[in-house]
Amino acid sequence: MRRGVVLAAGCSVLAVLIGLGAGRSYFNSRPGASEASRATAAPELTTGTIAARWPGVPEASAAAAPAPSIQPVAATPAPIRPAPPACANPDALGISRTVEIDSKGGPGLGMSQYRDYDFLQPGEVALTFDDGPWPVNTPAVLAALAQQCVKAVFFPIGKHASWHPQILKQVVAQGHTIGSHTWSHLNLAIKPLAEAKAEIEKGVSGVVMAAGRPTAPFFRFPQLRQTPELKAYLAERNIATFSIDIDSEDFRIHKPDQLIASTMAKLKKAGKGIILMHDFQHSTALALPELLLQLKAGGYKVVFITAKDNVTTLPEYDSAIVAATQPVRSSDARPIASVVRTVSGGAN
Repeated sequence: MRRGVVLAAGCSVLAVLIGLGAGRSYFNSRPGASEASRATAAPELTTGTIAARWPGVPEASAAAAPAPSIQPVAATPAPIRPAPPACANPDALGISRTVEIDSKGGPGLGMSQYRDYDFLQPGEVALTFDDGPWPVNTPAVLAALAQQCVKAVFFPIGKHASWHPQILKQVVAQGHTIGSHTWSHLNLAIKPLAEAKAEIEKGVSGVVMAAGRPTAPFFRFPQLRQTPELKAYLAERNIATFSIDIDSEDFRIHKPDQLIASTMAKLKKAGKGIILMHDFQHSTALALPELLLQLKAGGYKVVFITAKDNVTTLPEYDSAIVAATQPVRSSDARPIASVVRTVSGGAN
């Protein structure tokens, strides 16, 4: 679904941020991957052709996938849901209804890949955003949602959350639901199982740590690529898996007016659905205010998705994230005064 570009130097990030870069910033190289595994890996996913290209659509994989063994988990406190502020916009799109997902057993949501839980009614949409948090773009998305008194589900990348925890805390403060989207946006379908599980768990731990509070047991696979083994693992962890119904394709459509027109046309054809957008994308930040106005004008109703329980992180991955995000200090560092000294200015 996404034509990945390695997120490298800060200059490349800045180029993406101001819209001069070519698109997505992913961390999807696979050092040491065998030629055999590359040869058998499916091509990049485009959600518009998911039925033809996704490896293991529900009908094909149902027989091959073993029934997940559900592991008991310790009871967790009820999710913390701050009371939403009163809507100051009398003409706002608003929220039509709020639904709560029981994630026990790892249900799949989103008709592109999962057909068990078709919970949206005609004319209803659920807004979801992947790949944040990101400077400028995520705050702009939050401002547009707040103006229309709308709530959404965010699926942050763990690494991005660790870089920008204060932005993620803004998402928390505004009462949106927060899931996770792996640690570094790898295509898990071509990874060894242990490595793929670690990517999932590091993402969960990283997002919870950056958010500063428990988050929802919601997960979305990068590029929507999964395997029966990974879906079963999420079921054991009681984490719901989200797919989509409508792909905004904002990773390739960078003109706001075209993005709005394309998304609304797809929604008109589908009649309802979970909409995939990216708060990482500047085009989405620019398009969202008008898109929300068009949703209201079209008579669409927004459904806000929440979770019955909190996600439970695993201690070993919590420790790994703490270690990975702490500043590195050399054990043989010299005293700071022998390395850094003021040579001009300063207090008299």
